[in-house]
Amino acid sequence: MKFLSFISFLLNWMPVKIEIRRRRSKGIEKIDRFIYQAHYINFNIKPNERVLDIGCGRSPFPYATILVDRFLHPSRHRHEPLIRGDKPLVLADVHHLPFADKSFDFVYCSHVLEHVDDPLLACAEIMRVGKRGYIETPTMGKDALFAWAKDMHKWHVVACGQNLCFFEYSPRQLQGIRSSAWRNLIFSKWYHPLQEAFYENQDIFNVMFKWTDRFAVFVFYLDGTVKVLNAEIN
Repeated sequence: MKFLSFISFLLNWMPVKIEIRRRRSKGIEKIDRFIYQAHYINFNIKPNERVLDIGCGRSPFPYATILVDRFLHPSRHRHEPLIRGDKPLVLADVHHLPFADKSFDFVYCSHVLEHVDDPLLACAEIMRVGKRGYIETPTMGKDALFAWAKDMHKWHVVACGQNLCFFEYSPRQLQGIRSSAWRNLIFSKWYHPLQEAFYENQDIFNVMFKWTDRFAVFVFYLDGTVKVLNAEIN
């Protein structure tokens, strides 16, 4: 009774909002990237096609026939163990892929290019070994809200038509909102409507880029320099 009286005193003394939240349902759990990608992207991969997954990490692309990763063991970019299943694994860097020209029908590269030192070289290698493919990176908005890009990501990416534009992050942009509030809310075991807003709009929080044969690359550096591949600057 004393506890209830104390609560009643607080409610009368100051404005208080009490929320009752349920545990979030299984339908609002952290979505596997292949599930949301299938919702937006038709990979159109045919049987017997050679498919390369660059940066397979702990989640190899289901259609991959060859896996590539830079790190055999966990690193600052991947805390979980490498998973390969029964698929061949090649240790290599995206800047220097040990494969012949156009040796793959499809190249899948998801959440890798935001980390690279040289986007032009990395994209040139992807186009060199592949006939078509898919690239995905987080958007700047996603990095900013989760505030996890510092010491991890070097670029935020924008896709426009068949152009992929890389923008070098400034130190301030890498800090994002400088809070774990968004991250804690989205990953909380307690339901909040923003969880649905996030998981049901992955095409807003990620750059999803399909390409065939080749695409143009623009790289914007903080010093004002612009470098291009398969395009011209007028």
